[in-house]
Amino acid sequence: MSNTVTLSINGLEVTVPAGTTILEAARLLGIEIPVICYHPHLTANGLCRICAVDAGGRVQAAACVTPCANGMKVQTDSESVRRARRTILEMLAATVDLSEAPQILALLAEYGADASRFAGGARREAPIYDDNPFYIRDYNQCVNCWRCVQVCAEDAQYAFALNFEGRGFYTRIATFMGDPMPDTTCVFCGQCVGVCPTGALKPKRQALLEQGLSADEVFAQTRSGRRKKHMVG
Repeated sequence: MSNTVTLSINGLEVTVPAGTTILEAARLLGIEIPVICYHPHLTANGLCRICAVDAGGRVQAAACVTPCANGMKVQTDSESVRRARRTILEMLAATVDLSEAPQILALLAEYGADASRFAGGARREAPIYDDNPFYIRDYNQCVNCWRCVQVCAEDAQYAFALNFEGRGFYTRIATFMGDPMPDTTCVFCGQCVGVCPTGALKPKRQALLEQGLSADEVFAQTRSGRRKKHMVG
């Protein structure tokens, strides 16, 4: 069995090691495919589908998880691909606060997405969790990309402080039994904050500065290390 496969992406032929994903192969050609849930240091799951491409199948393939195959002909920017991405972005804009997600806002502009197209639909609503001195969790800005869950689990920290609750539209990131973060296995490493693409997880100091507090006031609040157990929002 050959250890390489040859395919074409947007008319350009490329030979890559077997097991290489379409996303990786495209990048070798200098072709950028947009991503939201994908992170190069985390396990790819193909959740957001913004990276979906035409690959000759009945349905579009998620480039971040689909391995290349011999003879595959991939189109990363066809009209059907652009239409699918535009619809995904419009649905995100209708349900989630994207005001602090510059990457996604840039994609909205790039694909000509109408943020008001599904304006009458239900929005994700959640309290703002301010229960520790290190970071704030605002799941009104969460796109359920799984990055924080993955980095907290086997992909990096092995703390398993974050997981999911709910089903379907009501799925959201949570702690076990909804416990305040200080009562979980969280070690406050900050990796979840670092991989969040939307501002749903934000350093406490940054949030307080944005609220207009002085540097001295921010230092006093975060230095105290008080374990808040209330939710505000």
